[in-house]
Amino acid sequence: MKVKIIEREVMDPLADTSMDEIPVNSIGDAETISLLDNTKPGADIILRTVESELTGFNFIWSEKPAGAPAEAEQIDRAARGDLCILALGDCGSCTTWVILDAIRLEGMGVPTISICSDRFSGYARRLASAHGMPGLRIVEVEHPIAGLEPGAVRRKAEKIIPSLLDHLR
Repeated sequence: MKVKIIEREVMDPLADTSMDEIPVNSIGDAETISLLDNTKPGADIILRTVESELTGFNFIWSEKPAGAPAEAEQIDRAARGDLCILALGDCGSCTTWVILDAIRLEGMGVPTISICSDRFSGYARRLASAHGMPGLRIVEVEHPIAGLEPGAVRRKAEKIIPSLLDHLR
């Protein structure tokens, strides 16, 4: 059997860019929070925990397919809040689209908080920086989420509530 190995240089999609830094929107006094569920296993549990723990807010739910960009109507619904919390980035494609959807919302004037697992948060930050938003708010939830019982996901979600509240102050 023959194997032909060819080395090629490829562009790093997370390489430094010459883009100017784009500031994130200030959260301010949020009354309505939109929750954008990318339908990853556990994302709904995380967002329902957020909804139950963050009292005094109105909530708007929006859902999109995992591993794909939100469609215009899904982004428009998520943009109805004073703030959008997106979940869940816990693999390569899902993290990519959580961050890119957050950047789209920030571009529409909607402040965001993206929830990513601690295993993918570094990638999420590099991706946001590569797109000019190194200040994008990313909250880390303990990996893994997929495959866990709902109670275990809920307990992990409860641990991130203080980080979310820090962003809301």
